[in-house]
Amino acid sequence: MASKRAPSGSQTSLREANRERIVRVVQQRGSLTQVELAGVTGLSAAAVSNIVKELVAAGVLTTSPTSRSGRRAQEVSLARNLGLVAGVHFADRTLRVVLADVTQRVVADQRLPLAPDHRPDVGLDRTALLVEEMLDALDTSRSELLGVGVGLPAPVDQQSGSVSGLGLLRGWDGVDVPAVLAERLGVQVLVDNDANLGALAEARLGAGEGARHVAFVRVDRGIGLGLVVDGAVVRGRAGAAGEVGHIRVTAGGPLCRCGNRGCLETVAGAGAVLDRLHRTHGHLAVRDVLARAGEGDVACSNAVAEAAEALAGGLASVVAVTAPDVIIVGGELATAGEVYLEPLRAALVEHTLPTAGGPVQVRPPALGSQAEVKGAVALALDAYRVGSPAGLGAGLEVTR
Repeated sequence: MASKRAPSGSQTSLREANRERIVRVVQQRGSLTQVELAGVTGLSAAAVSNIVKELVAAGVLTTSPTSRSGRRAQEVSLARNLGLVAGVHFADRTLRVVLADVTQRVVADQRLPLAPDHRPDVGLDRTALLVEEMLDALDTSRSELLGVGVGLPAPVDQQSGSVSGLGLLRGWDGVDVPAVLAERLGVQVLVDNDANLGALAEARLGAGEGARHVAFVRVDRGIGLGLVVDGAVVRGRAGAAGEVGHIRVTAGGPLCRCGNRGCLETVAGAGAVLDRLHRTHGHLAVRDVLARAGEGDVACSNAVAEAAEALAGGLASVVAVTAPDVIIVGGELATAGEVYLEPLRAALVEHTLPTAGGPVQVRPPALGSQAEVKGAVALALDAYRVGSPAGLGAGLEVTR
C-alpha cells in the first residue's frame, strides 16, 4: 500500500528517511546484524528493530538467526524476491556475466572466451543468451530481472550508451549497446567504461572504501583509469575521462591501436611485456610470464618491473592533477602481486611531488577479478533504485 508523503520535517517523513537509510546500508554492505546496522546508521537499537520488523513484513528485508562473538543476533539482508540484476564485462579476450541479488551477492557467474576483435552483434547476442540460460539455471524467469549493467574496455558516452573513443574497440563505434540488449532482455541496460566500474565497486565495497578520492587503473593489453570523487564517477566529456593509456610518453614510439605512436599502453601494457620477452622466451601468454616472474625468472621479473615503472610515469600526471587518496591497480598484470606493485610504488614516488601526506597508497583490488563486473551490478542497481516508482527501500512502497 502506498503511503502519502508527509511534509518535510514531520515524524512520518523522518521515519521514511530512516527506512531508506537502513535499506541503503544493507544494499551496499550485504547482510549485517541489527546491532551493526545501528552502529552504521547512528539510529538507536530500538528504532532499527522496529523499522526492520516493518520492512520484513513488507517483503523488503529478511532476517535470520546468527551469532557474533558467541552471542545470538539477527542478521538482516534484502529479500531475495526483490529480483536479480545482471553484470556484464567485456574484457580484452573474455566475456563475463554474473547475476546478483539486490544485496550485490553474486548467485551465478559465467565466463566465455572472446576472439580478438570480436563483433559486437555476436558478443551482445551471446550475452543475452547467457543471461537467459543463467536465469533458467536458477529456476527463475526474465520477469525477475531488474536491470543490466555492462562494462566495455573503451570510453562510453553516457548520453547515447555507445563507445565514444573512435577506433579503440574495433567494430563497436556507434553501436547502441543499451538498445540492443534492452530489446532482447526487456529491461533497462546501462553501459560504462570498465575502469569506471572497477573504481565504483572498489570505492564502495573494496580497497577504496572510506576514501574520498579513489583511482582505479586497469592494466591489460590496454590501460584505463576510473576516478571516483566523493562517491561520484568522473566521466568527463563524452565519457572520455581516464584514458591514460593513450597519453603519449615516447616520441616516435611503437604504433598504438588508437593510431598514434608512443602511447602509454605501448610501453606499459601487457603486450609490451610480451614484446620485451619475445626474443629470449619466444611466444608466451601473460599468465606464463607472471608465473615465471613469481618463480624467480630474472628476465620475466625485469619485464614486469619495467612495465610497472613505465606505468608510474603515466600515473604521475594523474596524481599531480587529481591527488587521489589511493590508487587501486587491477587487470591482468596486477595479478603478479608485489612483483609488479613494488616497483610501481617506488617509481611513482620518484615521479611525484613529495607532500606532507606522504606518497599515494597503491593497493591491489580487494574484489580481485570481480571488481568490474560488480561495478556493473552496482550501476544497474543504482538505476533501478532511482527509476522504480518508490525507489528501492522507500519505506513500505517497494514495488517492481
